[in-house]
Amino acid sequence: MTDLTLDTARKILDATLAKGVEKKLKPLAVMVLDARGCLKAAAAQDGTSLMRAEVAHGKAYGALALGLGSRALFQRAQEQAYFIDAVNTLAQGRMVPVPGGVLILDGANLLGAVGVSGDTSDNDEICAIAGIEAAGLKANPG
Repeated sequence: MTDLTLDTARKILDATLAKGVEKKLKPLAVMVLDARGCLKAAAAQDGTSLMRAEVAHGKAYGALALGLGSRALFQRAQEQAYFIDAVNTLAQGRMVPVPGGVLILDGANLLGAVGVSGDTSDNDEICAIAGIEAAGLKANPG
């Protein structure tokens, strides 16, 4: 596979949401972006708060922008706040450097990223990883 197909993006989306239901998490918003950063699939469960979709997008976008899962971006933000702030300024504020943005890999090929928001960042990340793995791909949370 060289590109993230709509069918694969939907599998990731559905499995991500299913993991949240299985774990009885708060309602989630999920964004699946391809390697170019273009939206392939998105959903927000009933009851998500107003900005959850934007936060999910920012987690996935940030992971793609720097080629690191958002857990690594979170760590870097703590160690080099000025760098992350400067990059986020260049990205026009579209990055959300907290866990829950996970890169989608097929072997060494970057296919895209999943961003999840709604519960704790750790739980968001768990759901993203589950969705990616359910599609038979490798997850890189950072």
